Amino acid sequence: MEHPIFFVTKLLEAVGLGHFAHAYPHVTYTWLIMLLLIVFSLIAVKSIKMIPAGGQNFFEMVVSGIENFQVDVMGEHGRSVFPLIATLGLFIFISNAIGLIPGFYSPTASLNTTLACALVVFFTTHMIGIKTHGFKYIKQFLGPVWWLAPLMLPIEIISHLSRVLSLTLRLFGNIMGEDLVLIILLFLAGKFLAPLPMMFLALFTSFVQAFVFILLTMIYLSAAMEEAH
Repeated sequence: MEHPIFFVTKLLEAVGLGHFAHAYPHVTYTWLIMLLLIVFSLIAVKSIKMIPAGGQNFFEMVVSGIENFQVDVMGEHGRSVFPLIATLGLFIFISNAIGLIPGFYSPTASLNTTLACALVVFFTTHMIGIKTHGFKYIKQFLGPVWWLAPLMLPIEIISHLSRVLSLTLRLFGNIMGEDLVLIILLFLAGKFLAPLPMMFLALFTSFVQAFVFILLTMIYLSAAMEEAH
């Protein structure tokens, strides 16, 4: 759902990219969030001190919080995929929340963005499974006994493909719904500040949706690393 005024679109119009910006707002705002994450990362590591303070203290709290939660869910072997989990979590949360600012657009309110994130999780899961177990990874799709393989293989394939659909639609539906409700409230009762309570709720659900996405990603990756039984 698009806001009446696009901040990034207006900037791109000034440099002759207005048509692209209007056609693909999810791409331009994804670029913006990528730029923000890069800039914040550079600021965070610019002056690292033994005793953290200010911005360094905040970023260390965020990063350590994600890492500790991941270790609790996946165990110590999950540290190898921490960069992926942290990047997805931060990107999705900022993408969800940025649409609450007038003039900005949530990239995750587009199926293209949520599908891209889901496909990254899907392919990474199986790449890690193959890297961890080699050819034996296929045993996870064949069931506990060999004679169940013809039944279990198609079921497992459908199950894994449905993960992409689940991750895509859950995130897209919630963020699109939030944006739609906020725009309706803004037009109907904006002068009475009616959207404000919904904005606070939407900020909370933005965090929850990012949390659920990375939690499911951890579960999928952890299952791919486990030995088949």
